[in-house]
Amino acid sequence: MKTHHQMAQERREIMNSFAVKTKRFLGNKKTVTILCVIAGIIVLFVGYNWRLNEAIDPIRVPYAKNKLEARHVITEDDIGYIEINSSVFKKGTNIVRDINQLIGKEVTYGNVIQEGSLFYTEDVTDPTLSPDYVLSDIEDGYTAFSLSVDQFTTYNNYITIGSYIDLWYVGEDDYDKIIYTRFVESIRVLDVRDSKGVSLNNSTSEAPAELLFAVPDELYSLLVRATELGDLEPAPKGASYTANPGETSVSSEYVRRYIEEKSATIPDESTSTNTTTNTQTGTGE
Repeated sequence: MKTHHQMAQERREIMNSFAVKTKRFLGNKKTVTILCVIAGIIVLFVGYNWRLNEAIDPIRVPYAKNKLEARHVITEDDIGYIEINSSVFKKGTNIVRDINQLIGKEVTYGNVIQEGSLFYTEDVTDPTLSPDYVLSDIEDGYTAFSLSVDQFTTYNNYITIGSYIDLWYVGEDDYDKIIYTRFVESIRVLDVRDSKGVSLNNSTSEAPAELLFAVPDELYSLLVRATELGDLEPAPKGASYTANPGETSVSSEYVRRYIEEKSATIPDESTSTNTTTNTQTGTGE
């Protein structure tokens, strides 16, 4: 029976023999070349499969089930789903994947999403940025008044939506003398739009071209006539003017009288018609 010492000695001899054979095996140049080639093939195979799986791994994205016109508010019924390769999705960085970025959004002004098309970020916008959104909340007895402006007259976009400003009248009197005075004070800017009617709150908007106000019907008539006889210039005020707005009012009675004197007074046709009808009815009796 072998002793513990003898068994340990045998194990050392076996290990030494294995180490010697391994060293001789790896010392052979042909062996090393073959091993390197095998290792390279394995690395290439694993890498190729990884890239291939990554490229063809399908991603589920929404698409338009129907043709969607501009200003259409998207609902769940408008949306279907399709699987596309992940490589396509990565190349199209503006492809919308999350349905929550679509439902309740509006197709952008001047745009059409074709049936079967994927959704892109520039295809949709918040309905509050729609050109007609602000008009939907105008109260009875008020009318939207538009004033043409540009980058210069808005003081490089200093006049913003919701701010309170003054309007100055520029014109000439009957003696060719210049009239330049504050005409309307504390009037709220309902919206600022570009030449296409897109609100400047929208990221797709361009340079300002229009200021929009909601004014009482009587003031609307006066402002329209003022633009026919002369010009109206927006005059921005400080932050405190907007924070503590006063009542919108005509601040120059001189200009008001001048405009009214130069304007024809047209009677209310509905009142005239009712009066005529009542008179004819009374005569008949």
